[in-house]
Amino acid sequence: MTRSFRRTPIFGNTTAQSESTDKRIANRRWRSAVRCALTAGEDDIPHRREKTNPWDMAKDGKRWMGRVARKRPAMMRK
Repeated sequence: MTRSFRRTPIFGNTTAQSESTDKRIANRRWRSAVRCALTAGEDDIPHRREKTNPWDMAKDGKRWMGRVARKRPAMMRK
């Protein structure tokens, strides 16, 4: 198994496993707004950040945990 360990010690700042559902909802909102803008004949399409706030998602960013990961190699398992 070549990819059974993480290569970089970057982790999310929360206990949430994934924010894929949040990303799907955000992209649906944005694509819907773009479709509405194009059918209305507007010149400018809305920016992604106008429709969603990334701070409302499950994870609050990411953090480099190099020193901690060296002390606890089990953290680097996938």
